[in-house]
Amino acid sequence: MSTINSQDDEDTFKILIATDIHLGYLEKDPVRGNDTFVTFNEILDHAQKNEVDFVLLGGDLFHDNKPSRKTLHSCLESLRKYCMGDRPVQFEILSDQAVNFHYSKFPWVNYQDGNLNISIPVFSIHGNHDDPTGADALCALDILSCAGLLNHFGRSASVEKIDISPILLRKGRTKIALYGLGAIPDERLYRMFVNKQVTMLRPKEDEDSWFNLFVIHQNRSKHGATNYIPEQFLDDFINLVVWGHEHECKIAPYQNEQQRFYVSQPGSSVVTSLSPGESVKKHIGLLHVKGKKMKMQKIALETVRTFHMEDIVLADHPDLFNPDNPKVTQAIQAFCMEKVELMLDNAERQRLGNPRQPEKPLIRLRVDYAGGFEPFNVHRFSQKYMDRVANPKDIIYFFRHREQKEKNDNDLNFGKLVGRPTAEGMTLRVEDLVKQYFQTAEKKVQLSLLTERGMGEAVQEFVDKEEKDAIEELVKFQLEKTQRFLKERRTDAEEEKIDEEVRKFRESRKKNTEEEDEEVREAMTRARAHRSEDAVLVAASSDEELMDTGMKDTGDSDDGLPATLRRGRGWARGRARGARGQNSTARGSSRRGRGSTSQESATSSRTYKPVSVPAKNMSIMDAFRSLKPEPSLNSSKSYSEDIMDDDSDLEDVSIVRSSKVNQRLSTTSSLSKRGSQSQTSRGVDFESDEDEFDPFKSTAPSRRTK
Repeated sequence: MSTINSQDDEDTFKILIATDIHLGYLEKDPVRGNDTFVTFNEILDHAQKNEVDFVLLGGDLFHDNKPSRKTLHSCLESLRKYCMGDRPVQFEILSDQAVNFHYSKFPWVNYQDGNLNISIPVFSIHGNHDDPTGADALCALDILSCAGLLNHFGRSASVEKIDISPILLRKGRTKIALYGLGAIPDERLYRMFVNKQVTMLRPKEDEDSWFNLFVIHQNRSKHGATNYIPEQFLDDFINLVVWGHEHECKIAPYQNEQQRFYVSQPGSSVVTSLSPGESVKKHIGLLHVKGKKMKMQKIALETVRTFHMEDIVLADHPDLFNPDNPKVTQAIQAFCMEKVELMLDNAERQRLGNPRQPEKPLIRLRVDYAGGFEPFNVHRFSQKYMDRVANPKDIIYFFRHREQKEKNDNDLNFGKLVGRPTAEGMTLRVEDLVKQYFQTAEKKVQLSLLTERGMGEAVQEFVDKEEKDAIEELVKFQLEKTQRFLKERRTDAEEEKIDEEVRKFRESRKKNTEEEDEEVREAMTRARAHRSEDAVLVAASSDEELMDTGMKDTGDSDDGLPATLRRGRGWARGRARGARGQNSTARGSSRRGRGSTSQESATSSRTYKPVSVPAKNMSIMDAFRSLKPEPSLNSSKSYSEDIMDDDSDLEDVSIVRSSKVNQRLSTTSSLSKRGSQSQTSRGVDFESDEDEFDPFKSTAPSRRTK
């Protein structure tokens, strides 16, 4: 028997499988802040005790795209503690590692690095929370990979065609082809599968002798027509699919009847949403592979905070609740309190047999108050459980399961979208909100140049990846493209004809989804380059601010400085403080504030021309007219309307503009003295490059022409 066991160990892979660890989730919460770090240590401890060959992670190791120092430090500490040591690695890699890790500066697996002592290799793909972003397309996993603590694989170098090359592993007589595909927007990947643009490469020799293991991080359940990946899209030669991103634990392998492969969904190791899927007990898997046979062993996680959830439908209890009773709200509150106490008792009984479990549980009571009932004060109710529950503010959730039809179908009810229970299988996404908003909005605020899909992706980049210039660059990029289209068509300068041509151009782009994707990618690239520029400018502005402070100490006045030096001082303050305009007459003769000089010099430091933003919606015709320079008719117009195109050197432009401002100030002062009526002069509003763009405002976006 011992000989057989020894033979089994020599030919059997032992792989620890986990997905969606979400390190750093709620790290600032005083109660739940350390939950993810404790559970991650438990996962790696299981790997060490079971002497696994390697750990396989299915994406979303980090919750944030840019994890904090605390999160990174805790992750590095855990990996170094559990994954480094003298125990030899028992398997070898047969594939070309330069292909498997082609994007890395160290294109080889970490345990083969002579400078490192790795006992448990960790292989991981990226998820949608920690995917590559920025100008260099880096993610947090690349930091761990560069440090030699993790092997990041499954990255796609192209968005037009994906070739998935496997990592070929061998232990004794067992061979595994490990495929991986990091998170890609579901709609794009769905279209690529339909267009046959995704290829899974297979070993040339002995194709049938390999155990094919595929790790993917996408929507498995259907959230829309193309917002998921059907299992039928995957190749039928695969033996096992490890599916990340879905948080409900379904780790027991389930066989797809059509493709004949098995699917294992480990789920998350931390509760990130108070939904029914998260209430299922959390597990990780210990996968045994020998030849073409496999066995999945479930391992329950003991350090996960327990989550108890229950639903109440008030209309199902007519004997207890009568909507016409004036004291029905107090009766509902007492009933909910009784339910919460029962859930707390169940949580306490579970914790008695597991001392490693956190003391305070997560409690969720969803109350359907349809049928004429009114919700009670949730905050007052939560105060009674502050010391007993980990989520006191989220204990009670009121919703109406049977929604009445809206009176005005054109108005989008965001409360209905947010209030819809997760049991209906709907996931609220930013791009879906944007798309639905513009599709149901009034005609005067509908998009004329952009498409709903393009704007949705730009807003998603702004929200998730903190690309603050994403929306602005997309608007500017599409405006320039539309102008080129109209020039090529030589459209007559009539508003009706221009509107018609723009509508046709927009409809043609909506049909060509690949071209629209290319536009969004180009705009995102420009936004990242813009951010890199701003970083350099901000660094330079800090130096000039120091110089400005030194000059203030000497008591020198701005009037005695040359124009170029005044430009440097104003520019530094304008960038640092938002370049807010000030009332020139109210400020008097002093120009030390953040007035026209700061905006003028901030504009000259960039190769863009500022354009005034009207206080109402602009038609397409007005948008194109606003790009043409208009002569100043009187001195009461804003400074930005007086700027003319000039191809000369930027420094010369700044001096000319300074003289214009001085002339304007003197003219305004003389006119105010002569006027028979006293008028309050308005301050000049200058729009900062750092201002955030709100796509739901009715004002037209700021455009800058190179």
